[in-house]
Amino acid sequence: MLGKLARQHDPNVLIGFETADDAGVYQLTPELALVQTVDFFTPIVDEPYIFGQIAATNALSDIYAMGGRPISALALVCFPDGGELKVLEEMLAGGLSKMVEANCTVIGGHSIRDEEIKLGYAVTGTIHPKRVLANKDAMAGDRLIFTKAIGTGVISTAIKRGKADLAWVRGAVHSMTTLNRAAAEVVNSGFEVHGMTDVTGFGLVGHAREMASASGVSFQIYALRVPLLEGALECVRAGLVPGGLKANRSFAESCVEYADDVPEDVRTLLYDPQTSGGLLIAVAASDADRLLSQLRNSGISAAEIGEVVTKQKPLIAVIP
Repeated sequence: MLGKLARQHDPNVLIGFETADDAGVYQLTPELALVQTVDFFTPIVDEPYIFGQIAATNALSDIYAMGGRPISALALVCFPDGGELKVLEEMLAGGLSKMVEANCTVIGGHSIRDEEIKLGYAVTGTIHPKRVLANKDAMAGDRLIFTKAIGTGVISTAIKRGKADLAWVRGAVHSMTTLNRAAAEVVNSGFEVHGMTDVTGFGLVGHAREMASASGVSFQIYALRVPLLEGALECVRAGLVPGGLKANRSFAESCVEYADDVPEDVRTLLYDPQTSGGLLIAVAASDADRLLSQLRNSGISAAEIGEVVTKQKPLIAVIP
């Protein structure tokens, strides 16, 4: 639908919506640009404080995915008329705790009455115009490194249906409330990284598809190397699959080809919509091992899950 809108022409826009990147980038001076993003959603856990933490961590992630530093945020709140104000207070307190951790100042926001609770943030960050890590510059020969693990979508579905083990919930909450700040700082510390994106609502394949398409290359993904949250496979096998996963698969699977020995449950999880997911990093092969080692030495979960190849069919090949 965005393609039907009239195009604005502003030479200061370094990143707009044309390549479905994580955030917009607007240049102010030769040394300074703004990174801007917005995200909000309905509760995916029962505890208001943790929901607030997840909402803030998720919104901040887009800034980190561009290589930026978040500086300010505006809260977006939908809350029912007559709702328990203690719940709202805890939601906002949880979000604020993560903004404080990120050194990002909440300077205001907007709220409306809505029967369905929603919370999120519009976040502004800064970056040097020459250091933007877009999703459109991956190069053939790059290695693909992924931080965190996937499965928050199916586990959130299990939570909503009262079928999630406590260990699964703890693992998913820990992932969703872990800032991508430390990973982004490692990435920005002298490695030849050509492109980066965070894996969120479109799932691993959906965001890989955007990255490969924008860069004019193809990806090979090693399915059995993709880290999975505890309980993710069990959720798929029990049929605890969210509608978003099905929509992602319906949209993106036409450009994917699987090796015969990739298990069906693993194929399914590659489309799982993530909340506050990890970073997908395209790094020069010469720097891949060093980057992976530095991430792990910094206490960050990371795995090499694929490589970038010259453009071909399929756009994404999934192999064991």
